[in-house]
Amino acid sequence: MASPVIEARTELRILVVADDPLSRSGLAALLQNQAGCLVAGQIAGDADILAALEQYRPDVLIWDLGWNPEAALEHLADLKDYALPVAALLADESLAAEALAAGARGLLLRNIDPAILATALDGVSRGLAVVDPTLAGAVFPARDRPPSAPVEDLTPRERSVLQLLAEGLSNKDIAARLAISEHTVKFHVNAILGKLGAHSRTEAVTRAARLGLLIL
Repeated sequence: MASPVIEARTELRILVVADDPLSRSGLAALLQNQAGCLVAGQIAGDADILAALEQYRPDVLIWDLGWNPEAALEHLADLKDYALPVAALLADESLAAEALAAGARGLLLRNIDPAILATALDGVSRGLAVVDPTLAGAVFPARDRPPSAPVEDLTPRERSVLQLLAEGLSNKDIAARLAISEHTVKFHVNAILGKLGAHSRTEAVTRAARLGLLIL
């Protein structure tokens, strides 16, 4: 039986959730300037999230927990049964474990670079767990923590290819984006698979997300 064809996504539809109107508008402006991102809507944390999902049909939610995140976490936890693709923005690691328990798939710091945030959101929208390395210690017990990422083993070009793999681009599209040949892209992909100990592109992206490579 033929393998299913995965359609390339032309843009990532994002729903911005934050109680502070200034935070919502500022975050939306940052994301709207990132290539491939479309801010479909902005709502407060106590709004009807399910109605917003029906209205805006986002691929992913970015939820800024703000400086007083307890109430936001309660609202997020109320939606846990729906397994929504949510990335939470935190001020520090103090409530990282609580955010994960409330249903967030992504845990990111509020001062994250916009381009890195866009890549992380794309990973979350595809079902990946994306945790900022700074927050990993608060989420994973030491015995369960992933091994240190072999960042030094990946060349800058391989890291660029890896990020584009996470966006779901084909070898042809990656070649066009980086202005290199498809043969060179294939060489880099094979090198990435080998260094990450992965057997497929999907497995490579998953392992890279767990190691923090996609958000470094």
